[in-house]
Amino acid sequence: MTRKLVVVGAGPVGCLAAVSFAKMGWSVDIYETRPDMRLPSSQAAAQQRSINLAISSRGIAAMQAIDSAAASRFLDNVIPMRGRMIHDSDGNLDSQPYDRNGQCINSIDRALLNLGLLDEALAVNSVHVFFQHKIVSINFQGRVISILDVGTGKEFERGFDLCIGADGSYSIVRRQLMRVIRMDFQQEYIPHEYIELKIPAGRDNCNNPYFLLDPNHLHIWPRHSFMLIALPNKVSYLPSHDKSFTCTLFAPTTEFEKLSCDDQVLSWFMAHFSDALELIGTEGLLNSFQRNPRNPLISIKAKPYHYKDRAIILGDAAHSMVPFYGQGLNCGLEDVRILTALLHEAGVDPTTAQDPDSFDLRLAGALSRYSESRHGDLVAINDLAMNNYEEMRHSVTTLAHRLRRVVDNLLFSLTSRTPVTLASLGTFPAGVTFPSRTPQGWVPLYTMVTFRPDISYSSAKRKATEQSRVIANVGIVGSVALGIVSAGVAWMAFFHRTRSYS
Repeated sequence: MTRKLVVVGAGPVGCLAAVSFAKMGWSVDIYETRPDMRLPSSQAAAQQRSINLAISSRGIAAMQAIDSAAASRFLDNVIPMRGRMIHDSDGNLDSQPYDRNGQCINSIDRALLNLGLLDEALAVNSVHVFFQHKIVSINFQGRVISILDVGTGKEFERGFDLCIGADGSYSIVRRQLMRVIRMDFQQEYIPHEYIELKIPAGRDNCNNPYFLLDPNHLHIWPRHSFMLIALPNKVSYLPSHDKSFTCTLFAPTTEFEKLSCDDQVLSWFMAHFSDALELIGTEGLLNSFQRNPRNPLISIKAKPYHYKDRAIILGDAAHSMVPFYGQGLNCGLEDVRILTALLHEAGVDPTTAQDPDSFDLRLAGALSRYSESRHGDLVAINDLAMNNYEEMRHSVTTLAHRLRRVVDNLLFSLTSRTPVTLASLGTFPAGVTFPSRTPQGWVPLYTMVTFRPDISYSSAKRKATEQSRVIANVGIVGSVALGIVSAGVAWMAFFHRTRSYS
């Protein structure tokens, strides 16, 4: 009899975890509170909150490690974004490439990705998904989960060998774990919110849709304390969004509170985003402000992520982060890859179900190693995501930021002659977490975070700190040297003047 895995949450992380464990031989049940996203009735909700996802090398590497064929299918529906396109207040454009080797991040509709991963999970015979099933409580000691069938109103129980909580920022599994372990937990709402907007597709003379902006860039309108971004849709879960751009306005709550009527919204957009307003359209802008909710931005840190050999939390349930590094999804998918690698390394046997009183030392050891080894990485990317908001909404427009990019790329070129790309890394073998624990040469922070899944987040942050220290020290030495030279020149000039008077 095979072991039973219960996954709570049918989002991208939960579905990828289900596929991974099913391939290892587990029997998997997924429980999801929301309705089946494949039903037409679910599309209205999807239309209100359709933040596009920027999937990059870490997320792709995770999918490749678990199901390379599925990863290839997903890449057919993405749009590569090779850099940022900065829109200044005067409507001028500045393209800032992400990578010297042409690597890119990829825009994909959130619901389309989720639907694709759900289909991959359901294609495995040992995976079953139950929608509109709400978790009521979990008895980890007795390995029993209580579930409410929202459709019938009936409550029932199911046994399990392992429970994975992939149920988002407000995770019920995390709350249940807090009852049985001493979990350090930190939750922070930043004083900013976001609202979804849309740039519709243009239409040619034959009524065919086309992009109104360059689709191979992530477009940013930085305005110091707030910003607007736009990501392209090649194809979408909602056909009306094909060749459109999904836009997100991030601003302080106090700024949103000034926009209480249509006239205020229009005048504010005209003052700060006049070129974007032309693309969004007056009617579309006002409809979005009336229909779409303002959403909070939350940061969550926790430790540990597991309980004995019985439960673990992944994705936003363990480390919800602000979206400004585009790593929320990528990090969650990487969670699944890292956990899978540790299970392989520990040699966990999925073929023998456990009774409530038994204890699997190998499984418990793998979960414990995950908590210990992954925590530093998750804290690092959480902090990096928070810091990157300042860069996106302001620093990208400054001379200092551009000079730093020039220095980074120059030193990168001088010390890293052989390009390291996702293709050159290949598929990570089972049991391997991060092959490059000590990155060689000079590597820009963005490159390490976004394009180097062989480097952990904590290693990337640590190396970036060391590189910044080098630049700061060189700057200090240069300033001192310049000061000495300037003083010497001034002294020589004074000396010559005094001699000419004598």
